[in-house]
Amino acid sequence: MDSAPMRNDLPRAAAAGKREQTKVLNRQLILNAARQVFAELGYGAATVRDIIRATPLASGTFYNYFKSKEEVYQAIRDEVALAIRPRLHDERMKASTVEEFISCTFRTFFEYVADDRMNFRTIRHAADNTRVRMDTPEVIAGFEELREDIERAISKNLFPPVDPDLLMAAIVGVAFEVSERMLKTSPHDPKAAADFATALFLGGVRALPEMQHHEESGESNGELKSDAA
Repeated sequence: MDSAPMRNDLPRAAAAGKREQTKVLNRQLILNAARQVFAELGYGAATVRDIIRATPLASGTFYNYFKSKEEVYQAIRDEVALAIRPRLHDERMKASTVEEFISCTFRTFFEYVADDRMNFRTIRHAADNTRVRMDTPEVIAGFEELREDIERAISKNLFPPVDPDLLMAAIVGVAFEVSERMLKTSPHDPKAAADFATALFLGGVRALPEMQHHEESGESNGELKSDAA
């Protein structure tokens, strides 16, 4: 008696599943097209019409998912944050010294940027436009996660009792600005960028000549010691 209704539900379930797949596909088509358009035209010059033209979708379909190019940008930014956050957190949780914590944070971030240059450049170039929101939910969550990891490291005596909010802000600022400079060099060298940023944080500007000396003599920056530990 109950089998007939169950069989009747199967086509509806299949149709619902197909609709969800179509929604996911359409949204990804829009995001991929936006990345390409932003990279080619620049965020400021790009329009919603340009994004739509780069997809096989009708204009009405675009507005089923996004209201503006600003919303598309925010979705791209959140997607990047979701992709990198677990890797950063996992690496920081493995750290047993302050140097490992700082080094793995920069190294993991710079490696991701080098591998996903289009997304990073889209984010950075769009950020120059004051109308773009930087405080998207996933980005805020990523900053908060870094702050919590710093607090956890302080509680384990990996860090001295520093202000976690200020340290978080400093790490984020250096990470983005050094990434921008790294992408302007060829070939991109995430390790060199991470070594520089790590030495800067651990020893301040006075440690940079020592880092350069060790690099020229063939030693790894991982061998540098810091009084900060």
